[in-house]
Amino acid sequence: MASGSKKAVYAALFGNLGIAITKFIAAIITGSAAMWAEAYHSASDTFNQVLILFGIKTSTKAANHQHQFGHGRELFFWSFIVATMIFGISGILSLEQGVSSLLEEMHSIKNSQISYIVLAVAFGFEGNALRVALKQFIREIREKGDKISFSSMIIHFKESKDIALLTVIVEDCAALLGILVAAIGIFLSDITGNAVYDAIASLIIGGILMFFAFFLAKENRGLLIGESVTNREYKKIVKSVQEIPEVNKLITMRTMHLSPEDILVGIQVNLIDNLDTDKIETVTDAIEQKIMEIIPNTNREHIFVEIERERKK
Repeated sequence: MASGSKKAVYAALFGNLGIAITKFIAAIITGSAAMWAEAYHSASDTFNQVLILFGIKTSTKAANHQHQFGHGRELFFWSFIVATMIFGISGILSLEQGVSSLLEEMHSIKNSQISYIVLAVAFGFEGNALRVALKQFIREIREKGDKISFSSMIIHFKESKDIALLTVIVEDCAALLGILVAAIGIFLSDITGNAVYDAIASLIIGGILMFFAFFLAKENRGLLIGESVTNREYKKIVKSVQEIPEVNKLITMRTMHLSPEDILVGIQVNLIDNLDTDKIETVTDAIEQKIMEIIPNTNREHIFVEIERERKK
């Protein structure tokens, strides 16, 4: 796991911890349903960052007899739990708070100025955490040799397997959107004297969290099942291997992510005739090197090359 991704998680953790405490205080003082929803959201995000850091740590454990390809998928598992937590805690509690506020005839908001101040501070903290995450995200795009543009960021976001960084980005975007919704709901309730807008804001926040939770769960599901390299990486590997003069044909290649950076590669190639043993070993090394150039952080021991030589008829 890149140190930049870990830095982004720590930035989100400390930001969410401070935000959660202030939101709970504000929710108790004001009685705002939207503020309660935001407090649940930030508390859940704080715990989620702890789980991601735990996943990062456990995923680096050395391989053993029982887990011969290492523990890289630990991060995918804990990230899936994070998505479930967002849905189960933040989303459902926010919806429950909104529904109960709608049904409560005496529901009202007090000291709304406190809510505005807390939401403004929270927006600043979440914005900074998102800035740190996006900075690392852009760095990863540049490392792949791509130019920075809106389209390249969208493509990289879809292709990225750095699930810890993606989780931080998604959570921060959901948090900023939730803060805006909460502020609008409280403001409308404040100027109209009708707390129904505050309750509706809580319901909307719950819906937003469930949507983002579903997205994260879907991404982690693919990685837990076993996701291959991207089409771009696959095509680059095929082209690079076929450029080796001794390779007659690439028969088949299968890949699977063992962690965000480590990939299991099984490749079968057909070689030209009249190659001695030493030459075949050289070609095998060349194939492994070509693969490492395209996916540099993978473990070379996880690249398996099967050779088939062309025979004269």
